[in-house]
Amino acid sequence: MSINIGSGPDNDDEHDDVMYPQVLPFVLVHAGCVAAIGSGISWQAVTICVALYWLRMFGITAGYHRYFSHRSYATSRVFQFILAFLAQSSAQKSVLWWATKHRHHHLHSDTAHDVHSPRHKGFLYSHVGWIFYRQHDATDLVKVSDLASYPELMWLHRLELLPAIVLAGLCFLIAGWSGLVVGFLWSTVLLYHATFCINSLAHVRGRRRYVTGDDSRNNWLLALLTMGEGWHNNHHAYQASARQGFYWYEIDLTYYVLVVLSWLGIVWDLKTPPGQVLRNEHRLGSRVIRQAAEQLAARFNPEHIASAIKTSIHETELSLRDALLLLQQRADLHLPSVPTRDQLLAEAQRMFAKTISLEDIVERAHELLSDSVGFLLVTSAQPVHAKSTTNGGG
Repeated sequence: MSINIGSGPDNDDEHDDVMYPQVLPFVLVHAGCVAAIGSGISWQAVTICVALYWLRMFGITAGYHRYFSHRSYATSRVFQFILAFLAQSSAQKSVLWWATKHRHHHLHSDTAHDVHSPRHKGFLYSHVGWIFYRQHDATDLVKVSDLASYPELMWLHRLELLPAIVLAGLCFLIAGWSGLVVGFLWSTVLLYHATFCINSLAHVRGRRRYVTGDDSRNNWLLALLTMGEGWHNNHHAYQASARQGFYWYEIDLTYYVLVVLSWLGIVWDLKTPPGQVLRNEHRLGSRVIRQAAEQLAARFNPEHIASAIKTSIHETELSLRDALLLLQQRADLHLPSVPTRDQLLAEAQRMFAKTISLEDIVERAHELLSDSVGFLLVTSAQPVHAKSTTNGGG
């Protein structure tokens, strides 16, 4: 799940891309929580805070995420609008924007193109920093054309803060300033950071049952705080599932509510993971295999390997042509510092969870390493040859 905000440039000019005016409302919402000192903290307001946290968390998980981003179940047009209104009352932008960024996240999860990867941009950026970058403010309606075809969703998209303003007004009418500050602002800030933790903490802390090509993890505490979204590695393994807690002991409150709603005929066609996925017997897609292979290959240093091979060219009868030929043949390379398939497999078994596609990952990693080392040798061939000629002439 994600409220996604993208990545900025990796240089000192990145601050020019920050939408500073949009930082101010976010800061004010947090600062406004302190106003409870003046407004007081009534039991009525605390009750509103707790109720709105869980109600709107359901709007985020069942609405923004499982329905609008992944279409993991079906519902009526009326309930679709209710879900959208409830989700946007959390002040996390429109369902079209949210779904656009989240679909992009899954397509590029934890790669350099991911809008909020802790691996590439750091924890704080992935948690909240990315939302203030201008390059991620726009909504690519092409990616959510299935949603943009509904005029009422486009209306909410244009008036993305309207649901939150309406809810804030109701809180004030019901419980006065305490209702607004404690009931609305407190629950809104709690929702922000619980949601953001799925982008950040759920890619850093937890357990990985499945190989997904990224850093997604299952975190039981986050699952409790987010009504099931903390089973993040499960979700990345089978994104279309309305159920993210795959086993009975993985508490997924959002799914339980959806099941009750299905009994009432409000939602239907709840998708669940197939048996092969549950048993970890499914074959991985080419994109996941490629990403996992890149992670495996990254454990080895192609520059160091190429340097060792170049050194051996001077110390043995091995020629550069022979080394490149061995690399092209993709054999278990008996070259200095080049890992064999068995060594790659051993490392893969330490890195990854159980998967029947492990050999495919190893094979792809073997190819990546061979190609990288071969490229480094070719690009340095002229200097190596010149040095060899000079040494021979001495």
